[in-house]
Amino acid sequence: MPKRNDPQDDQPELPLNPSPASSDDVPGESLPTLPAASDAAEPAATELVAAEPEAPKTNEHAPLAHSYQKWFLEYASYVILDRAVPHIDDGLKPVQRRILHTFWEQDDGRFHKVANIVGACMRFHPHGDASIGAALVGMGQRAFLVEPQGNFGNVLTGDDAAAPRYIEARLTPFAREVLFNPKTTVWQASYDGRAKEPVTLPAKFPIVLLDGAEGIAVGLSTKILPHNFNDLCRCAINHLQGKRFKLVPDFPSGGIADFSGYNDGERGAKVKVRAKMETRGKYQIAITELPYGTSTVSLIESILAANAKGKIKIKHVDDNTADTVEIIVHLPQGADADQVVNQLYVFTDCQVSISPAACVIDTIDGQDKPVFLGVSEILRRSVDRTVQLLKQELDIKLGELEQQWHWDNLERIFIEERIYRRIEQSKTWESVLAEIHSGLKPFIAKLRREVTDEDVTRLTEIRIKRISAFNRFKADEAIKAIEEEIKQTKHDLAHLTEFAIKWFETLHEKYGKGRKRRTTCDEVEQISAAQVVVANQKLYVNRDEGFIGLNWRQHEFVVECTILDDVVCFMADATFKVVKVADKVFVGKEIQHLHVVPTGGDDRYYTVVYQDKESGKAFVKRFQLGGTTREKAYNLAASEGSKLVFFDETKNLESMPKKLRIELSGRCTARVKDFEFDLSELSVGSRNAKGTTVTTYPVKAVKRA
Repeated sequence: MPKRNDPQDDQPELPLNPSPASSDDVPGESLPTLPAASDAAEPAATELVAAEPEAPKTNEHAPLAHSYQKWFLEYASYVILDRAVPHIDDGLKPVQRRILHTFWEQDDGRFHKVANIVGACMRFHPHGDASIGAALVGMGQRAFLVEPQGNFGNVLTGDDAAAPRYIEARLTPFAREVLFNPKTTVWQASYDGRAKEPVTLPAKFPIVLLDGAEGIAVGLSTKILPHNFNDLCRCAINHLQGKRFKLVPDFPSGGIADFSGYNDGERGAKVKVRAKMETRGKYQIAITELPYGTSTVSLIESILAANAKGKIKIKHVDDNTADTVEIIVHLPQGADADQVVNQLYVFTDCQVSISPAACVIDTIDGQDKPVFLGVSEILRRSVDRTVQLLKQELDIKLGELEQQWHWDNLERIFIEERIYRRIEQSKTWESVLAEIHSGLKPFIAKLRREVTDEDVTRLTEIRIKRISAFNRFKADEAIKAIEEEIKQTKHDLAHLTEFAIKWFETLHEKYGKGRKRRTTCDEVEQISAAQVVVANQKLYVNRDEGFIGLNWRQHEFVVECTILDDVVCFMADATFKVVKVADKVFVGKEIQHLHVVPTGGDDRYYTVVYQDKESGKAFVKRFQLGGTTREKAYNLAASEGSKLVFFDETKNLESMPKKLRIELSGRCTARVKDFEFDLSELSVGSRNAKGTTVTTYPVKAVKRA
């Protein structure tokens, strides 16, 4: 399984059953409002939306009962909101957000020791260095937001990263461009109140879909699969253009995936992923791509386990994986490589099934709630938020440009009209301000707003060196450049959608090179285990003790079988049982007959004669086995403790016995102790039927006539 970003996510799945939120809140299915919390040791005192029973006022023996009633919900809300589930605004869990914020604070373009970043991040994250280090390594392995240097482990082989003091990392250019802008960031106090951290980063890209996310909270879990960068850019542009789009995951380990049941990544969806295999020579199979969530170590272990259980037959496995996957499976002489490939898909981790469940935190009516959404809806909301952030940045830029234009024009007027000379005789600060205001008055019409005392104060701070070096031509050029920028910014604001489309196109051009899809989309044919399993096991029986098992050479050999087969056993007490083959299975004492049940069900015809214990009579009946349950004992006789005296099975009606030779006990009082019994008129009935009376005397032996 892929590593989680935060080991603290591994919380026990306890039931969380508050009332569901109204379906009018959001398009996705939402859970009830949960209170935010600032520290694990001090649950937040935010008012809960879920109804709380009042504390018993008359119970003097339980004064803390009211507190206990809300502790669990506060704990659950804390794990969901502050640890395990990413926020839809920036697609990050709190630990990831705090790591990236720490990188941003210390960013100077150079690599930082991971240990230093972990230590600095502990100012914001109250869960220790282990969770921070694991989350940082996870982001470094994906390398979209954090650029690693050193041994960050290998996601293909499952190797761990080196210790934090030996490895380094820094922000990627992509992260700097799409995640950070202090002017549009909403801040909050850290858990101890000593610093400020972002509520969410102003992300201008659907990070949660790019990286994927997995976390286990209290009462719910999230599993969002990773997607291709270029696919996200194209789908974002299609959404802005009002076009339809379809988004499917792209796994970093490659493989062949069937997304026919993906269902937009919502709960209940299924994705089948296969390893990519090729035949090299007659007795070699090479695995070159892995299913998502597996490593070469876990895959090889599953292959060896299947071989040990007899599900497949191989000689040995070589792992040549380095930067790319290469696992060589060597086959024994006479093996069919195509059949072994199918067996690998069925009996090993070469094919896995993934169940996505896209759960994110969303702010609804001013409060954070976990909601289940499809990935298309997550993309649309992320793109819409990107448009809002771009507008906010353009508004800020326009205000700054207009302010700069105003100051540059004031400075030019102040210097060109020599207004600074009017303050030479002023003796008070008030007179200085008055003289400058008076000198600027004839030129106010050329400005776009009134001149404030702050503007005048700024003019007094101009140095003499700047005044003496003033170049009118350069000043005019600078003002014209600002006017052009103002014009372009206003145009972008008026055509915001086109500006956002250009933004995503630019990202695609800058960072999309070399990011081709690794996962091949194809329908994965369902392979039945019964079709590919090989009858390479030997079934043995210990009739007296009532055991059957595989590869017991010291006991009676029955038949070659597969590890998927069922065996039906008939005992001397006129009972039978159906069991699955295994190394050793107890069936029942004194096994009289057993055989392997065909895959499609047992269609054989049975003829049995049993001596009923209760009445003492011998009965005969014909039947088919019909539906059965494994490990359940079925009685063929009319009463328990009866005795099976004759058994016959055949695959067709024509070969069933027509007559039976009955030999009675020598001690009975019957005059004729050896006679034939005609079965030609006996029809095939239910196995539960009592049968037809053969004799009222004890039977010694029964044979085919």
